[in-house]
Amino acid sequence: MISEKMVDLTADAAAVESNLHSEVQALLKGMNSPSASQKGLLRWTLEKKVETDLSCSVSLISVLVKELEKKLKKIHKRRSYTQIIPMLHTLYYVVIQPCSMIPTSLYQRVYTCLTKLLILPLPYSAVALSTLRSIKMEMTTPGSLYQRRVIAEQNLKNKYFTLQEKVFVLADPAVFSAPLEATVRAYLEVSDLFRDTPTMKKNLIIYVLQTGLGTACQSSRLSQALEVLGDQMVEKYFETVVLAVEQSIKNNTDGCAAYLNRLQHIHRDILTAAKDEITQKDHGSVFSMARSFPEIKFLLWQDEDDLWNLLANFTLRSCSNSSVDEEEKSKRDSVRSEDSGIERDLKGSDFDDTEQPLVRNRAPAFTRRNAFKNTNSTDKLNLMREKIEAFPGSSPVLKEDRRCHTARVVVMGDNRVLGRLTRAYHSIRDRESRRLILTKKLNLQLYYIPVTEVEPSLSSPDSQCQDEGRLSLAFFLGRVDPWYNGNINSLRAPISKQAAKHSNHSEPSEQHHFLLDTLCYYLRCGTQPVNLPVYSVKMTRSSCDGTSVVEEVFVSHLEADIPEFRHLRERFSRRPSACRKKPTVEVFGAVVTVSYTKTSLSKREVVKGEAPMTFGVVITSEPAAVTAGEDYLTVSFNSVNPEYNKKIQTQNLSLRTMEHRTLSVCLDKDSRRTFTDVQSIEVSPCSDPGCRIRSRSSFSNDQELPLSKYLNKVLSLPINTFTGVTL
Repeated sequence: MISEKMVDLTADAAAVESNLHSEVQALLKGMNSPSASQKGLLRWTLEKKVETDLSCSVSLISVLVKELEKKLKKIHKRRSYTQIIPMLHTLYYVVIQPCSMIPTSLYQRVYTCLTKLLILPLPYSAVALSTLRSIKMEMTTPGSLYQRRVIAEQNLKNKYFTLQEKVFVLADPAVFSAPLEATVRAYLEVSDLFRDTPTMKKNLIIYVLQTGLGTACQSSRLSQALEVLGDQMVEKYFETVVLAVEQSIKNNTDGCAAYLNRLQHIHRDILTAAKDEITQKDHGSVFSMARSFPEIKFLLWQDEDDLWNLLANFTLRSCSNSSVDEEEKSKRDSVRSEDSGIERDLKGSDFDDTEQPLVRNRAPAFTRRNAFKNTNSTDKLNLMREKIEAFPGSSPVLKEDRRCHTARVVVMGDNRVLGRLTRAYHSIRDRESRRLILTKKLNLQLYYIPVTEVEPSLSSPDSQCQDEGRLSLAFFLGRVDPWYNGNINSLRAPISKQAAKHSNHSEPSEQHHFLLDTLCYYLRCGTQPVNLPVYSVKMTRSSCDGTSVVEEVFVSHLEADIPEFRHLRERFSRRPSACRKKPTVEVFGAVVTVSYTKTSLSKREVVKGEAPMTFGVVITSEPAAVTAGEDYLTVSFNSVNPEYNKKIQTQNLSLRTMEHRTLSVCLDKDSRRTFTDVQSIEVSPCSDPGCRIRSRSSFSNDQELPLSKYLNKVLSLPINTFTGVTL
């Protein structure tokens, strides 16, 4: 009879593993499919299966290891590692979920396989290394990965693991209509329904003890004991469990024995404390963790300063009152000024925003010249941290990091929202280079989910062309990272469709959790940044008071046209192509003078000058991952006469109008960032404010930070993806 049951169990396990193998194969085959719409759904379905039946996790890990081992055998024969990334991320995601006991032998097999993957080029080896570190931590300290993730995401206060995370989802109001905003807000704010701090702490105690002690853990009695004990006692045991986990991670050379011994003592103490209240016998594993989602704040991004205000409030208010007081005092004492020195007198003071979220002092009673502070060497190195972590192939996961806050900023929209993010990011780096406030405490991670106001249509070529224009950076990220393309780029179709169907009063169904689950997957596994190059533009504008200079930044697109010839361009663009003959009026545009440095493969600088006849100029950025490692700008001069049309490639460009004409300049296709009466523009790679400090002797001079000469001093916007840039 016993042997028959064992045969049945073995047969069931084999059937489950066979089914999972088929699903994994379908997921991997979809990587080569030109359509990305089903990839994210396949991954999500696989996740739901593991959540529903925790015993599937062991079988899924076994399937993934077998597939990775097959890839290792062919690793020198075929230089295609695309499928390795989804397998590694799926493996990591299964391990950090609450799951049934994973045998030590299986962990060891995973560890050996991942070690062999370290010979792969970047960024594959970086993803393998971060997964390897996670597996090693879980082997020596069972339950640690899940506990750390829940504590950080839920901001569960304790003395021993102080990392806090918060997710800010910023939606562009230019894209988000009222129905779309209501839909996405309802989908994301459903995460609040699963937040119950006391229950989370009890479940974490049970989970860690059950994962570490296995069958020796009397789970059902433990659950009953925690229910009858008071909140103060539960808090005490929660702190004790967290301490045990953190000490084990810190002293991992001692092995797992000391850690398990501590868990046994905690297990016994809890049962002893409530022995008079426990009435039932142990019935085995009862662990049932409520669904855990991070704390998400969703808002329309009305003002670019909103991002700074959110980060400042999260960072400073999360600290203890005493540490905030010390921080403010140290900032006040270190400021040197030639006038009153009163903190509230600072125009746009950084601390004006911390009293109430998103409230700004638009008209301060007093103004003052820019002040500066002495920046010590530690502050200088803190400013360089983001540059080091943003290097392609770096692995920030599980690195030693003393910053106790992580802000995960997700922007939703088209190219325009990335333009606004670029401007806000540049402003943050500039503020921090003058007066360090957030960098020492805050780890800033940036994410992007493309959304348009128009529902994607695969059958309409015009619709696809419009998408290419509005979402050129999203398409670029999809080409760089196919896993991003399948899971994140594919979200815009279901978001747009559901906006029309969703009722504001309806409760989001399980199917509607797809967006929230995918966002969580992106936040937890999107660790490899793609650095989008940022360009600065200096515009000289004319006015009745003379000329003024405006400095701006853009990340994807700059369009300049001459208003007098705008009607000519529009009339020409509407004319059928068969009728596009030489116009009867010999007016093709205006003369502009152009000087630029030609981009060449030899890296040899060739300065050229042109005087084309044009009615408009379009400048687009082409990031490095597509251009063999060299960022450049593509500059197109448009004229009614095709003979005058011209394209050049450069990183630096100067353009000036002639004949007393002026330009209208629009950045990143955002009408909110349009500048008129522009006489000349100068475009060049944007220098990173975080790589320099303000000189003592003169406010106009800058000094480079230590180590900056070893890094790329050009500012780039680091958008997290799953793979990063393939070198």
